[in-house]
Amino acid sequence: MAGHSHSANIAVRKGKQDKARAKLFSKLARYIMIAAKNGGGDPDTNLRLRYAIDKARAVSMPKDNIERAVKKGTGELEGENYEETAYEGYGPGGVAILIEALTDNRARTSGDVRIIFDKNGGNMGLPGSVAYLFDRKGIILLDATKYPDEDSVLTAAMDAEADDFAREGDHYVVSCDPAKFSKVQDALVAAEYELVESEVKYIPKAPVEVDLEMGKRIARLIDLFDANDDVQNVYTAANLTAEMMD
Repeated sequence: MAGHSHSANIAVRKGKQDKARAKLFSKLARYIMIAAKNGGGDPDTNLRLRYAIDKARAVSMPKDNIERAVKKGTGELEGENYEETAYEGYGPGGVAILIEALTDNRARTSGDVRIIFDKNGGNMGLPGSVAYLFDRKGIILLDATKYPDEDSVLTAAMDAEADDFAREGDHYVVSCDPAKFSKVQDALVAAEYELVESEVKYIPKAPVEVDLEMGKRIARLIDLFDANDDVQNVYTAANLTAEMMD
C-alpha cells in the first residue's frame, strides 16, 4: 500500500486552488477589459466597469492586475481584442442553457461550446431559442442572521428603487433592474450592510424541477462549460440543489 503524505496532499490541493484562482482572474480581466473598451476607463462614469472591478476586488484580484486590464481595454496598453457573445442550447432532459462568453476567436469558442453540448447529452440551439425563458436582474444577498431587523433592510432596498425583496433561508434577496443595480448596491453599503453576494445575472422565469440524477448531469455540463477560458457565465432553467451541484 502506498504511503500517505499529508503534505503532498496539501501541495496538490493548493496547486489546484492556485490554478482555479488564475483562471478566475483571467476571466475577470477579460470582463474588465471589455467594460473599459465599451464605456471608458473611469468607473465613476462607467457603471459596468465599476461592477466588473467590484467583482474582481471581491475575490482579492491584485490591484495591478485590475489596472492593467483597464488600460488594455482603453488601449493604453496592447491587449487582445475580445468580443462579447452568447450561446443558447439545451442540456440533458431538454433543459435550457444560456452561456455568456468573451472571446478573441468566435469560431473557436463556438466550436468548443458545440462539442461540449454534443458530448454531454445536450445540443446547441439558435440565437433566441432559450433566452426568452430568462430575465436579467441585479441580485444582492445579505446575511439575514446578521441583520434581524428585516423592515430596515427592506426600507433601505426599496428606497433605492429595488424591484423585489424576500427572505430565503438565512439570506435576504434583493432584486432590481440592471440599470439600477449600482444605485441599490451603493445604498445598502451606505446603510452599512455587508453584502454576501452582488451580481447581475440571468434568472429563469419558470425554474424547471429535475430529479437528482438529471440534476447531476446538468451540473456536470455547467462545470465543463465553466472550465472553458472563454466562458464567463453559465445559466440554466433547472432548479439545481446543493446535492446536485456536489
